[in-house]
Amino acid sequence: MAKEALVSFAVERIGDMLIQEASFFKGVRGQVDRLHKDLRAMQCFLEEADKKQEEDSRVRNWVSEIREAVYDVEDIIDMFILNAQSLRTHSFPERAFKKLTNRYKVGKKVEAFQLGLQDISNRREALGIKNIGEGMSTSHSAQMLQDLRRSTPHAEEHVVVGLENEAYKLVNQLIGRDQRRRVISLVGMGGIGKTTLAKKVYNHTQVVECFPDYRAWAYVSQDCRPRDVYMKIIKQICSSTKEQVEMAEKLQEHELGDFLHGHLKDNRYLIVLDDVWSPADWSCLAKKSSNDPDCLGSVFPDGGKGSRILLTTRYKESWDLFRRKAFLDIDAESYLPNLKELGEKMVDKCNGLPLAIVLLGGLLSKNMSHIEWKKVHDNMSAYLAKEGQIAGVMTMLNLSYIDLPSYLKPCFLHLSLFPEDYVISTRKLLLLWISEGFVLQQDRQSMKDTAEIYLNELINRNLIQVVRTSVNARVMECRVHDFIQELAIEKAKEHNFIGTNIVVDPHLFPFSSPSLFSSKSRRQSIYSDFERYASIEHYSTPYLRSLLYFNLGGICRISQLDFITKCFKVLRVQDLEGLGIENVPSIIGELIHLRYLGLRHTGLKMLPLSIGNLRNLQTLDINNLKRVPDVIWKITNMRYLYIEEQEEDDPLKIDTVQNLQILSGITFNQWIRNNSSKLTCLEKLKIEGRCELVEEVEFSNSIAKLHSSLKSLYLKASDESSIPSLAMSSCPHLCKLDIKGRMQKLTETFKFPRNLSQLALEACRLECDPMPILEKLPNLLTLRLRAGSYLGKEMHVSADGFPRLQILQLLRFKELVWLNILKGAMPWLMQLEFDNFKTEIFGLNELLNLVEVKILFSSLLAVILFHKIEDSFWGLTRIAGAEGGMHICRQKGLTLASSKQALEQLADFLEQCSRLNFV
Repeated sequence: MAKEALVSFAVERIGDMLIQEASFFKGVRGQVDRLHKDLRAMQCFLEEADKKQEEDSRVRNWVSEIREAVYDVEDIIDMFILNAQSLRTHSFPERAFKKLTNRYKVGKKVEAFQLGLQDISNRREALGIKNIGEGMSTSHSAQMLQDLRRSTPHAEEHVVVGLENEAYKLVNQLIGRDQRRRVISLVGMGGIGKTTLAKKVYNHTQVVECFPDYRAWAYVSQDCRPRDVYMKIIKQICSSTKEQVEMAEKLQEHELGDFLHGHLKDNRYLIVLDDVWSPADWSCLAKKSSNDPDCLGSVFPDGGKGSRILLTTRYKESWDLFRRKAFLDIDAESYLPNLKELGEKMVDKCNGLPLAIVLLGGLLSKNMSHIEWKKVHDNMSAYLAKEGQIAGVMTMLNLSYIDLPSYLKPCFLHLSLFPEDYVISTRKLLLLWISEGFVLQQDRQSMKDTAEIYLNELINRNLIQVVRTSVNARVMECRVHDFIQELAIEKAKEHNFIGTNIVVDPHLFPFSSPSLFSSKSRRQSIYSDFERYASIEHYSTPYLRSLLYFNLGGICRISQLDFITKCFKVLRVQDLEGLGIENVPSIIGELIHLRYLGLRHTGLKMLPLSIGNLRNLQTLDINNLKRVPDVIWKITNMRYLYIEEQEEDDPLKIDTVQNLQILSGITFNQWIRNNSSKLTCLEKLKIEGRCELVEEVEFSNSIAKLHSSLKSLYLKASDESSIPSLAMSSCPHLCKLDIKGRMQKLTETFKFPRNLSQLALEACRLECDPMPILEKLPNLLTLRLRAGSYLGKEMHVSADGFPRLQILQLLRFKELVWLNILKGAMPWLMQLEFDNFKTEIFGLNELLNLVEVKILFSSLLAVILFHKIEDSFWGLTRIAGAEGGMHICRQKGLTLASSKQALEQLADFLEQCSRLNFV
């Protein structure tokens, strides 16, 4: 399990502290060094113990003892460094005396710990748990998982496959002529494709046409919260201003119900409620509005306009499966009513997992006694375990967890901190993993790249779901399935990896006692009222290492953050994104172990100068500051600095931060005052702000000095100032370039980096056609030309242009009327994206690899025209959102002749669209 991995990270951290904080350990270094060597020796055994502890409780208990012991020594050393640091402000005699006292105390604690470690080692031998790895190349659990995988070799695909008959029937039910409001349920086990089918019909052309304005999708989940569901629907069906949305967020639940009812009652609407767990949840969501005299009895009214509500639920199918297994061929109604009631409660606990329901039903079928069923109900896991080797609701997933390599287990457990069905930014997730110490340094590879490899491994193992990818297929957002989330939380609590994830509700958690939190808890999440959380006494968790806040809706503010520094002195990760913060206290500088500080979207305008004391800080993520204090140069361990949208352009020294890998948001004037040649690790750079006073040669040279490391460059000029021209050919590793702002002229081809693969231009106001220069870039894969990048009416691509281009985007070109692509150009273009039907595109029929077209422009007339070719070679999906659009995809596996025919159809369709009179 993850114990060995967590211990390994702790051991490595102790070693790092011995090196980095050598000055603090004078007088006790020998003892701490010997302790580190003892732990390393124990770590070698733990690598084998990790493989066996699932099958041997003695090994599991022994590893737990090691883990707790290592946590203790980590706490001792962290507190020792903290105390030593605090003495620097004391007078010399007082400092000298307290240093001796602290060293004596830590020496005694280390001595006692070494005796305890020896005792643990002796107990291992006495228990006979030695030579664990011998005679067993593959653990029993791993072998079970391999057998299960062989029986189900096909992983779920990202695309929707099959379900045509079901989708056809469901579409007909949704668009039928019945003018009464109808509620349609999709019932089935978790994971069989209910949501996939619902999405397929929700985006179906006929359904979109039938419900053009009032169409919404809301995820419900096991923790059904009507208020959150109503808000999700309101945001999708109402064209509300930001102020109106904020006003709605202040309404009570019943008032929101009234508000939603009022918007729906005179309109034809389609509402999808995904993952409704029980009939009681549906009743709660559809309850009567409280004070609407015209209410027809439900938040979702029947206005006689053919409205539809589509539910996906697992309840009925789960009960039917259980009934067949538990009651065999006998009607369940013939048994005592309280037996059926107990059965329903136990089915709910199975969370829709077929394996668990089958095991439970088989067990209960042997004894129809109410007493026996009550025993099983009270201790389901234990009773299921008696039935065989596969035990409990989460057994299948548990096997996948056991099979994880040790370096992935802490990353998986970290997912337990996020709320259910929360869309996670992968940028943030990777930086959190790095700050926690879960990512191992690899030769010639940045830790962020290594973390991304870890993420993709978890995705490939189906433990993380992809939500959104970039144009180059990198995962931008992800989420965790509710079953996986349960497993992560269970395992994380088992290892004291997390404390209680806090959903603050004064009725459920009065917080009258600090016993809610374990003193061993290392991490906590707050999902709601941070002000109330701040009012609790936190002295029971002095060794908390991570504190994360998630804003799940509404406005939450906090006036004081002093309690964090006072109570959590060894904190390493603090993320308060989305929390309204008035100020950050200067005592935050005392959190010398802090590695990650997230303050994005907090409304904060100033940071205290004491932020410069955070010498271990690796990530600072904040935006919209009035000014950044000129103390960043002190934080020499900083690797990832995000300071976008500064209001003022004061000097900012950063060239002493030589470990910096990402710098996002520095202004042109701030950048030019630094010696960029010292930033030898900088891979990603975003410069923004006014640049009219920046001297071009000086700026160009400052970028050229990053030749050994720079991979991504984003230049964003404000107002009417022009981007300084620069030669980037000296940056051989630069593969991504994004420019937003006026340019005098486009850089000559030879001045672009040869390995450039992604280029985006916006607001450049170029007067000459950029294609003759850009088409010569030999390795360009993605080209995005956005609003104002080119002011002309025509663009031409020559026969040999863009030899490797795969993605072309043309957005908000109001004046462009003609794009001419000669035969032989763009031979590998696969995706075309634009938003103006008035632009005529010539040469489409020669782009044989073009399989996907996105038209970010909503038009019912265009959809009607598309029906002429929809069932031949192309398929259409309507794009959701304020502007809408059409996503057209070509069928796979077409012959060369069919591909040419398909492209001719597409070209003809776009030509007809260009003649339409769009309003």
